Amino acid sequence: MSTDGQPHILAIGGGGFVPDGRDGLAPSPLLRYALDLTGQDRPRVCFLRTAVGDGAEHIAQSYAAFSTMDVEVSHLALFPMPNVPDMRGHLLTQDLVYVSGGSVANLLALWRLHGLDDMMREAWTEGVVLAGQSAGALCWHVGGNTDSYGPQLRPLTDGLGFLPYSCGVHYDSDPQRRPLLQQLVGEGTLPGGYAADEGVGLHYVGTEFVQAVSYRPDAGAYRLEPDAPGTAKETRLEPRLLAAL
Repeated sequence: MSTDGQPHILAIGGGGFVPDGRDGLAPSPLLRYALDLTGQDRPRVCFLRTAVGDGAEHIAQSYAAFSTMDVEVSHLALFPMPNVPDMRGHLLTQDLVYVSGGSVANLLALWRLHGLDDMMREAWTEGVVLAGQSAGALCWHVGGNTDSYGPQLRPLTDGLGFLPYSCGVHYDSDPQRRPLLQQLVGEGTLPGGYAADEGVGLHYVGTEFVQAVSYRPDAGAYRLEPDAPGTAKETRLEPRLLAAL
């Protein structure tokens, strides 16, 4: 848990891990930032790959990536059944929970089916740092847009709502993302919120946005607010640049 006792969420637009050049993944500076939020010398980290169906290859890849860091790592899987006997107890003993990308719609359905939505909220309020990229960023918010239903993006309005905002991910890499999120905020389908380019993380303490961080000097974060009827105002927020690992 975070040593400051406050609830932290780091929502990453993309790039919590990066390709290592050998068909694997390496941690990006955003992951180190998430670990630093715990204040622990050797954090206990639990990762979830629910959004990609808990595939064995994905889980193995995550263990390999985390093995390069000084952490005590575990995972929580739901297929074919939960892999730990007490999911709530396991989550509450962690310092950081990290959620991968994939299908946020499937993730939300399965978490709710198994009661993980309530367990995650309890862990968050108890000071377990929550982090993730793409689906693992969007899920904590009210909603955003998603390719969970196919290549044509669709609105997602039933996120967990720990954070009372909309969220945009992959904001500079998928041309559908920006106009659709602006439309959804402008028409009132989603509340105002925040968006992140690739390599950018949105840091919240409690429900307050405190800063954006990035390892890409040209990347940005954005605040979206309803403007004139049916339109949204977008304001660029300059991220704090993180040092390379």
